[in-house]
Amino acid sequence: MSFPEGPFWLIGCGNMAGAMLRRWLSQGLDPAQVTVITRSGRGAPEGVRSLTALPIDETPATLMLGFKPQQLDDIAPTLSHLNPRLVLSILAGVEEQVLADRIPAGATVRMMPNLPVGIGQGVTALFTRSTDAQVRGHAQALAEALGLAPWIEDEARFDAVTALAGCGPAFVFRFIDAIAQAGVALGLDADLAQHLALATVNGAGSMAIGADASPGVLADRVASPGGSTREGLNVLDADDALERLMAATLAASERRNREMAAAARR
Repeated sequence: MSFPEGPFWLIGCGNMAGAMLRRWLSQGLDPAQVTVITRSGRGAPEGVRSLTALPIDETPATLMLGFKPQQLDDIAPTLSHLNPRLVLSILAGVEEQVLADRIPAGATVRMMPNLPVGIGQGVTALFTRSTDAQVRGHAQALAEALGLAPWIEDEARFDAVTALAGCGPAFVFRFIDAIAQAGVALGLDADLAQHLALATVNGAGSMAIGADASPGVLADRVASPGGSTREGLNVLDADDALERLMAATLAASERRNREMAAAARR
């Protein structure tokens, strides 16, 4: 694993940034290399330097932006003098050019992770205009330590990737809860229903990853004509109900990403 060398500063350390950092540390990133800077001074893993202000007379080689996109206007001016070799950003909806204009650096890479990165089974989409092999290699090494690491070559598609993969775990969690609640409505104990729902989604997901067919085809293979699975699928498939619901869900998330991007440009 070829992590970037030199001081690694993380500005903000909430749920997502913290999950990424903890995974990197578990995969060999040297904690002595890392500084976490937050307003509260909390959230940094054990063994990592934690500060409430930027260190004086120090500069990072890698600067990661792990705060909320809405905080960019307040925080960016405090970072504009650092000029690190590499800026990594997980700010949803904030375009690379906006970041490069506000925080000068050798290169800027957008990263869009989702929460399972904390267990090494996430998705971290990547985008940069840089063609520097070392820049792209360092970004990819960090992302691959978290799970799947696809490069998105058209930044205009980044909001859609964010809606599907970045927001997607929350939608899956909601589905798991909904199917469990449906089981409770049929008379199952709540704990049993949740365990069944979790195991079913976990097993089905693992099977779909290793299958020789698409999930849509797998669903039809499971559903025998006239059987109970087909009867349930008929409800989901009627008027494309599930597809339309998910299309509306992702469109709402993508729209919000675009709104945040527009606000960051101002």
